[in-house]
Amino acid sequence: MGKDEIIYVAGHRGLVGSAIIKNLTNKGYQNLITRTHSELDLTDAVAVAEFFASEKPAYVILAAAKVGGIIANNTYRGEFIYENLMIQNNVIHQSHIHKVKKLLFLGSTCIYPKNCPQPMKEEYLLMDVLEYTNEPYAIAKIAGIKLCESYNLQYGTNFISVMPTNLYGPNDNFDLEKSHVLPALIRKIHLGKALEENDWNTIKKDLNNLPIEGHSGDNSQDSILKILNKYGITKSNNEVFVEIWGSGKPMREFLWSEDMADACVFIMENRDFKDTYQSKTEIRNTHINIGTGLDISIAELANLIKKTIGYKGAFKFNSQKPDGTLKKLTDVSKLNNLGWKHQVSLKEGIKKQYDWYLEP
Repeated sequence: MGKDEIIYVAGHRGLVGSAIIKNLTNKGYQNLITRTHSELDLTDAVAVAEFFASEKPAYVILAAAKVGGIIANNTYRGEFIYENLMIQNNVIHQSHIHKVKKLLFLGSTCIYPKNCPQPMKEEYLLMDVLEYTNEPYAIAKIAGIKLCESYNLQYGTNFISVMPTNLYGPNDNFDLEKSHVLPALIRKIHLGKALEENDWNTIKKDLNNLPIEGHSGDNSQDSILKILNKYGITKSNNEVFVEIWGSGKPMREFLWSEDMADACVFIMENRDFKDTYQSKTEIRNTHINIGTGLDISIAELANLIKKTIGYKGAFKFNSQKPDGTLKKLTDVSKLNNLGWKHQVSLKEGIKKQYDWYLEP
């Protein structure tokens, strides 16, 4: 990619998109274009076509998507499959129409079967049924992979799909109603530490920055204690407990978002679609897993965060809540063979994430 060529990053405000913008800027790319949702609705085919015709990007990184946790995925099933399909179809098709030199499509490792062999290799795609709760989202992402593959094979485009593992980092979502496990644990343990130290200034500051169900630091202490208790942060007889859903036994893999961005830019700069497969007959499973190839139990993760933050209280594992899949680990040998490996360890990443969270 030329430093002055036009690069369109869709989804630039998200966890990954913002990290990609930072990475590209630091490397001297000078012609980055972005649009907020209010400026360009990617589900609007006409608007997307007009955008490509006027801006003429040479490269596209598609990090925009409708995302959410288990409850959102399972509740808004129609929205998740429709909006993600529309976003993908519009951006990928217009990239073909306007002869974009290279496109990177970002998906998720939830594309793999519910009972996928571990670690999950690219070749395991479509071998079995998907996890029911996020099936619509996963099907949309699988369709995106196949759209890129099919356009490459029919039209000679250079579209590459990457599937990241669980990500965390700057601009993560710490809303306890919607956040994923790692940022949720950081915030809950942070509030737990403040509660055990009777540090109400910290608690009020936290809720003012990000209210919980409308509760801010302006609410009474009793009201705040009730909402904290609802989210599993409790104090009883001067002892503080932080509740964690499930048994703590499930194993999960986590990748620092800026590492993910670096992998994306590395692929855009150094690799092409032809590098993603070996077969000369049936070309499939061309997507690339992006992760660390390392996992940790939820209980171990909680204790690592506890040590980082300095919380001295206890955890309560709520076995009445679902554990989900017991192990989800990516096989990253394909990525490593293409020349990229993660740099930020989980211990270092948690410290960086907590420092970011504490920034005013």
